[in-house]
Amino acid sequence: MGLSMALSAGAHAADAVPEIKREVGTAQADGAVHTLRQIPEACTRLEGRFTGDAANPYAMQLVRTSPQCQPRAVFMDYAKAQPSQANGWKLNDIIRTPSASCPQLQSVVQVWRKPAGQAVKLDGQGQNRIYLEDAKKQAAAGKLAALPAYAAVMSVQGNACR
Repeated sequence: MGLSMALSAGAHAADAVPEIKREVGTAQADGAVHTLRQIPEACTRLEGRFTGDAANPYAMQLVRTSPQCQPRAVFMDYAKAQPSQANGWKLNDIIRTPSASCPQLQSVVQVWRKPAGQAVKLDGQGQNRIYLEDAKKQAAAGKLAALPAYAAVMSVQGNACR
């Protein structure tokens, strides 16, 4: 899936303003697994935890929200996607989580989103519907719509206390 990690904050989004504005999260204790963000359309939840290990102070993983969930977006590997505004990606969110045991240490997760590039067609009831036979015809013709994409990168800012 689309997860990358770096130990120092990069200039991935130096000029970008995130689509979602959020405050710094609640400080988390070492070992406490916490949800950073859910992305329902990709059937994905980002989870993190402070490890207490000075060499690798934070761990993040992607978790599928439900085996029955049908994704309407894909989660891509950050290193392969290399999201930037120049190639059509939008900085969607920046999630900062401080450590409870080491207040100067915080994880910073950047979530990038790439729109599908086409307007969603709504029916007369204002719903976006996909009909099986129509979808089969589009697939056979090689005309399936591109899915929106997400990618995330995690970095750690500050110095470990240990």
